[in-house]
Amino acid sequence: MSTVQRTIQFRLNGEAVSADIAPHWNLVELLQNCFGLFGARESCGQELCGCCTVVVNGAAVTGCLYLAAFVDGAEVLTVERLASSTGLDAVQQAFIECGAFQCGFCTSGFVLMTRPLLDINPSPTDDDIRHYLSGNLCRCAAYPEIIRAVKLAARKRKKP
Repeated sequence: MSTVQRTIQFRLNGEAVSADIAPHWNLVELLQNCFGLFGARESCGQELCGCCTVVVNGAAVTGCLYLAAFVDGAEVLTVERLASSTGLDAVQQAFIECGAFQCGFCTSGFVLMTRPLLDINPSPTDDDIRHYLSGNLCRCAAYPEIIRAVKLAARKRKKP
């Protein structure tokens, strides 16, 4: 039995791409199967943990339940593209400096959720951070370090 495929076109990490996808694929499957990008990971498969976070058109989405077909014509950003030729993104650097990870499984989701948070709220309080990141789970319980990292990233982004 063959699966009907659909071709989609979108921008992935700044580059125009196309992919042939199965209609039931989610965004994580698209990124892994077609582009070898494994930063977004499917863990719970129920939109409960945030390990699969990807940014689509500037908004963080849960890639485990976001159908791949929905990115047709969209701008997609994954954790693999945050660093530039001049170094790590401010959020990535802050997570390293604060030790805001242990096993690292959830880190890409937290990093990608932090960017839109700081875009809409450049000076978040601890409560703002907890509320915004509440959909992301860290099984190693690095939450205090994550809060510190988000605050440090906010300060880093403000520097000229």
